[in-house]
Amino acid sequence: MGECRDVRGDLAGAGPDAFLASLADDFRGREGVRTWHSLGYELSLSAQHLPGGHVELTRVIQEPAPHETWRSGITTGSAAGEGMRRLAVETGAFPAPTDG
Repeated sequence: MGECRDVRGDLAGAGPDAFLASLADDFRGREGVRTWHSLGYELSLSAQHLPGGHVELTRVIQEPAPHETWRSGITTGSAAGEGMRRLAVETGAFPAPTDG
């Protein structure tokens, strides 16, 4: 696994939609794991570009601090280019394409 890189500074406090949009824009890949999390860490996202043009995206939700007694996460794979762009569209990061 590569170096972990926190992108909060890069995205200037932007939400998860900006994080997903940045993944779609970087379809050629990047080294390491990129992460985003909400202010209280209730939601965190991490992504890693894999060989073959794929992105592994992990989503974790957890009970807010100070309790943090439960945590749940899921990891899925997606195509780096169009697959990440579709995910970004579905979450509102990009406007949906129009026909014509």
